[in-house]
Amino acid sequence: MKDAYLPQRLLDKLMYMYNYIEMARVTGVPLSFLLSRGQSIKVMSQILRKAKARNFLVPHMPKKGAGDQAEGGVAYEGATVLDAKAGYYEVPIATLDFASLYPSIMMAHNLCYSTLVPPDMVNKLAADDVTKSPSGDVFVKSHKEKGILPEILEELLGARKRAKADLKKAQDPLEKAVLDGRQLALKVSANSVYGFTGATVGALPCLEISSSTTAFGRDMIDQTRDLVIAKYNTSNGYSANADVIYGDTDSVMIKFNVTDLTEAMRLGEEAAAHVSATFVKPIKLEFEKVYYPYLLISKKRYAGLLWTKPDKYDYMDTKGIETVRRDNCLLVRQVIETCLRKILIERDVNGAVDFVKGQVADLLMNRMDLSLLVVTKGLTQDPDKYEMKSAHVELAKRMKERDPATAPVVGDRVAYVIIKAAKNAKGFDKSEDPIYALENNLPIDYQHYLDHYLEKPLCRIFDPIMKDAKSKLLRGDHTLSIAQPTPTAKAGGIMQFAKVRLSCVGCRASITDEKASRSLCTHCLSKEPEHLQKALDAVNGLERDFNRLWTQCQRCQGSLHQDVLCTSRDCPIFYRRKKVQKDLLEAETTLKRFDW
Repeated sequence: MKDAYLPQRLLDKLMYMYNYIEMARVTGVPLSFLLSRGQSIKVMSQILRKAKARNFLVPHMPKKGAGDQAEGGVAYEGATVLDAKAGYYEVPIATLDFASLYPSIMMAHNLCYSTLVPPDMVNKLAADDVTKSPSGDVFVKSHKEKGILPEILEELLGARKRAKADLKKAQDPLEKAVLDGRQLALKVSANSVYGFTGATVGALPCLEISSSTTAFGRDMIDQTRDLVIAKYNTSNGYSANADVIYGDTDSVMIKFNVTDLTEAMRLGEEAAAHVSATFVKPIKLEFEKVYYPYLLISKKRYAGLLWTKPDKYDYMDTKGIETVRRDNCLLVRQVIETCLRKILIERDVNGAVDFVKGQVADLLMNRMDLSLLVVTKGLTQDPDKYEMKSAHVELAKRMKERDPATAPVVGDRVAYVIIKAAKNAKGFDKSEDPIYALENNLPIDYQHYLDHYLEKPLCRIFDPIMKDAKSKLLRGDHTLSIAQPTPTAKAGGIMQFAKVRLSCVGCRASITDEKASRSLCTHCLSKEPEHLQKALDAVNGLERDFNRLWTQCQRCQGSLHQDVLCTSRDCPIFYRRKKVQKDLLEAETTLKRFDW
């Protein structure tokens, strides 16, 4: 019943039914196509519908294979990304965005199959009747012949605008859900038209349209940058010279060099209106937000506090930073998120540095929770079919040899930790099941986590802020102490014949004196009540932790009156519970050594 009920709850939560029904209405395809087919069939359906209304015939194009070259053997150039001026900006950065960039370009310049002029026909048309794109292709202007694609896009975006207006007025939750699903379907449909024309393996590829669209977009980004720099400078009466620090496909980030947030927002709105006036309608540049402060790491990587109103920031926005990836350990995400919060929200760079040093020291001294070090990756095919060796695949093979019944199967996510091994051992040979490593006291390779998981993300964040970030964060006095591996229960070689001596609970020295107790040496015997109290406190503390985690797992499975049956290897609570359970058994064993 639970397995049947959960998908139904997910459907309601994610509103799939509303979105799919609205998408089917907008694009004119059966509901089943949305589950079994891609975006191309939706665009093709709209083209056929519109062509039929205008008595046009749609040509049948033989589909190309995935390995076939684009027409002419050369793929078209994509969007422009302006060079990122990396750094930590403690002044407001205004962000201007193009509204529906590619659809608006196709509408403004009438880019369509039906308006594309063949090269041998260009001279037969008047210059005022055609538009030549920066890529060299020629299209008829809309006053001469309206294209089918621009007409489809106008209807889609117009309908979306009406749906969003109705959504703001709606009160009923069901009506809101339907309208939100409709505007989302309209948005996706409009954005997929450009991709449809550029898909060389699609039903109706036309690279002249897609290459012209991106060429216009590149020119517009460069034009925006030049207009902003030319107008906003001291020679025109402004308090400072503006600078465009980054531009990405459909957005431009401007540093007006003003410290007041309200003033930066005013200048952003003014700049958007000034630049938009130079473009062909309906292309429009809009001011949407300000980042303050702003950490620009590189192309496609940045973080900042996002402001839409001067009163309070909306949220911390991140892009291209290791905060959401599932194939990374939880430690990386927590450290990066905390660092960004300290740098951007608390404005405490020194505090972020101290925090990183503390986390590195805790990692190397084995004070880090095992659940933070677990990495999970999906097993997409049978382990024996993988051509390249990787950590989760090799572990799945070893687990299958140990116990085929419990080994991961295709579709599962394999959880693993990196353990210490021979000096030159490969990473995939050092992966191990976290529970197996815990039960067998296998030492974790903490240096591997530092070098392969933490180093690059931390350097990306701190390099724009401070010089020589790597040596300051990951080298130094806080990294000198390294935890020694816990001795395993099984001894190997000649040591298995050695006489095992008990170690003192207090000072860890071997107990050799017959007058000593089973728990303490003669030196620590005088402080037996103190050591007994510590052992009791340790057991009581671990019992409280275990009971808290056990109750949390019971609540998660929906019953406080049943044993916990959860085996979710993707849940950090699962590993914490196992770790506390093992520590509790060891603490109880230590307590029993006191012969009181």
